Amino acid sequence: MKVIVGLGNPGPRYKDTRHNVGFETLEELARRHPVQREESRFDAIIAHFQINQEKVCLLKPLTYMNLSGRAVRAFVSYYKIDLQDLIVIYDDMDLPVGSLRIRSKGGTGGHRGMNSLVENLGTQDFARIRIGIGRPPGEAVDWVLGRFSPEEKPLIQKAISRAADAVECWLNHGIDKAMNEYN
Repeated sequence: MKVIVGLGNPGPRYKDTRHNVGFETLEELARRHPVQREESRFDAIIAHFQINQEKVCLLKPLTYMNLSGRAVRAFVSYYKIDLQDLIVIYDDMDLPVGSLRIRSKGGTGGHRGMNSLVENLGTQDFARIRIGIGRPPGEAVDWVLGRFSPEEKPLIQKAISRAADAVECWLNHGIDKAMNEYN
């Protein structure tokens, strides 16, 4: 089983915010692939589908960004998921709006959602896709919980689509091919 985690904050208040590009990428993947089953468990919404006879789960933690690791750890522990079969999608202020960076492992860059995942999983050794949301002119909290400008929206929509493409590449060909093709 492959697990794709999108980081974000639940609820309509946070929809379309910079912090929710991980959730939006999962929604794009769900549009592309017929979801066979959806459930709420482990403090997350989980959508199940298949690609090439392999089970795939899209996991949206409902614990809010800073506690995302709790939901991911519960799911990974219950299903005994090898972390090689996990990829996490999240926003990154250190990248220009609309850019992507894919890594097989790495640090958190101070991202609180990723800090929670690393703390709860006990390792940094899992794949990730970072979607650039740009640097704030002011406070980081206001920035990540804010919405994209009209000029940024096409860039971020393209990035979300490319992130979904990168996930499909990872599913079909592995992390190295995804990094080579989408970085």
